[in-house]
Amino acid sequence: MGRMATVLRLHAPVVLPCDADCTVLRDAVVDIDETGRIAHTGPRADAPALPEGAVLRECGGILMPGMVNTHAHTPMTLLRGLGAELPLLRWLREAIWPTEARLTPEDVHAGMVLGALEMLGAGVTTSVEGYFHADRMAEAVLQVGSRAVIGPAVLDLPGVNDGGWRRMTDDISAWIDADGLRFGPGERIELSYAPHSAYMLPPEALREIGEAARERGALVQTHVAEAAAEDLVQRERYGSVPSLLEELGVLGDRFLAAHCVHLSDDDIKIFARHGVGVAHCPGSNAKLASGTARLLDMVAAGVRVGLGTDGPASNDDLDLWEEARLAALFARLSASDASAVGAARVLLLATRGGAEALHRDDIGALEAGRWADVVHVDADDHAFPAGLGVPDDELLANLVWAAGARCVRDVWVAGEQVLAERTSTRVDLAEARATARVSALRIRTA
Repeated sequence: MGRMATVLRLHAPVVLPCDADCTVLRDAVVDIDETGRIAHTGPRADAPALPEGAVLRECGGILMPGMVNTHAHTPMTLLRGLGAELPLLRWLREAIWPTEARLTPEDVHAGMVLGALEMLGAGVTTSVEGYFHADRMAEAVLQVGSRAVIGPAVLDLPGVNDGGWRRMTDDISAWIDADGLRFGPGERIELSYAPHSAYMLPPEALREIGEAARERGALVQTHVAEAAAEDLVQRERYGSVPSLLEELGVLGDRFLAAHCVHLSDDDIKIFARHGVGVAHCPGSNAKLASGTARLLDMVAAGVRVGLGTDGPASNDDLDLWEEARLAALFARLSASDASAVGAARVLLLATRGGAEALHRDDIGALEAGRWADVVHVDADDHAFPAGLGVPDDELLANLVWAAGARCVRDVWVAGEQVLAERTSTRVDLAEARATARVSALRIRTA
């Protein structure tokens, strides 16, 4: 297929394509074609001529890729504050699971709309979701205009016996077979399998889910080694959950392990050997006192790491800028080295690294052929005291350490502007909040 015609050119003083070197382009453009993909990124002086009828949009500030939230349970916006002082396992068993049992499909839709709007406002264009009523989550994402990798949650539910997880798995397979792995405008929805964890499912469930996913080229996302006490039985029998997963034959480059706080050297080698992606969630891990994941060791071993917020009831927000800062800060503390993770590296973790953890080469960077998921950061802010005419390292430091979500001004997903002047172009925020409030109050009083 030949090259598609450019229909929109975004021009800015600074463009961060988030290539492997985290290049800073000055006086540069991002061209978007009629399919919603990037046609060209580079200095304005080297840009191809604009076709007749193409729109030129002047953007003061910085253009960068939409960020990739590699682990979230976004409808849990409705559950914020529940069990706020409890450790992970008590938080789940005493506060979250009993309340989730009261959620309706309409509640999940309302929570997902609200959370997707929150993420777009922070420059997060893609989230990886594992939750219930996944069809309503997909509807919400398409309504808001963001992008998501959605995995219906698979658990061994009490009283359902082994038919529970098999039925759930079969339902996901049937959905993928019917609608395809990716669908929606700009392929906004990707379907995946989301088995909760090795401690919530028997080994045969994980094996069968892995086989079903492999047949379809689908992502498997699951929690691994989040809390020290969650997988005692599995560690006693198999040595570790990564060892169990390797023995079951489910690991591969379309396997995403969330949290991974308590990994041994051998566990890290297993993940590196199989090309497993890791969703590093420092904020949630800290709030629940689960521990600090070994980010530097995983990266050094060649594990593909992205950043995740986890659910907004355990974090309690969906701000990936905050996760980027915490990831760098905790890594520096653990290494007693202020240079262990710099602004450029952590920016790549939030963008390109997230895409790589998902084994996706169509998001996470402003490169020709990828989807035009673009974020416009306003530099008219005290985060940039000397403006943009500073050395590259200082500019990146200002962006990562001082700017963040409040500076996000406009967002495009697949070339469509879905956030304009910090306002959704598709959904009324006040109405979304009111709808979500009704659901949040009902599940607390039911």
